[in-house]
Amino acid sequence: MSIHWTLIAGFLYAEIGVILLLLVPFISTRMWNKVFKSRFLRGLESQLIYYFYVLVAILILFFLDAIREMQKYSSEEQHSKTVGMSHLDTQMQMHMRLFRAQRNFYIAGFALFLFLVIKKLVSLISANAGLQVAKEAAIKQAESASRAAESLMTTPSVDESTGTADIKDLTEALEKAKKEAVTAKKDVASMKSQSESLAKEFDRLMGEKDRLERKVNIMGDGDKKDD
Repeated sequence: MSIHWTLIAGFLYAEIGVILLLLVPFISTRMWNKVFKSRFLRGLESQLIYYFYVLVAILILFFLDAIREMQKYSSEEQHSKTVGMSHLDTQMQMHMRLFRAQRNFYIAGFALFLFLVIKKLVSLISANAGLQVAKEAAIKQAESASRAAESLMTTPSVDESTGTADIKDLTEALEKAKKEAVTAKKDVASMKSQSESLAKEFDRLMGEKDRLERKVNIMGDGDKKDD
């Protein structure tokens, strides 16, 4: 394997490790949000966006190059079968090059896919943490308004008209806070379901990747046995 494909394969393994780390259940989204909002990452935020698009462009170029190599060696194999070339060394070299092109195709494709998955996971975790903070703030506001309304209702020295207006305002604020809390809870549940569906889709794609790799290995073993 050449140096650049070795680097891309290492990048793919690192992506798998990052995704597994992000999906660890005992690390809360609030903790991840603190990491994402740290001073170091905030200082690099503008540069990280630039590096993200640069890496995506590089991975796309390598992915397209792998497709080109696959088509090239597949056409050469078909041509050799049509012509009737039967030299063993030539066939072995051709099959080896085709296998390398297929391997590079899977490496570049999954590296690009997992890179986009990581970006989506980070955005979902940050949004989920923000919704949890908003939910807690809404609940605290509702509890504070409820306590204030109860204290006003139990205080006899308050003027009747003024107390009635204050109680009405506090009641409206309480109802508004309760609605905001319900909305925040629904948003949190929606984000949680989206995160779970994304994790299930990732597991399905990883299983598809393993299946395709086994298929490629079987094809390679079959070609060697035919030789």
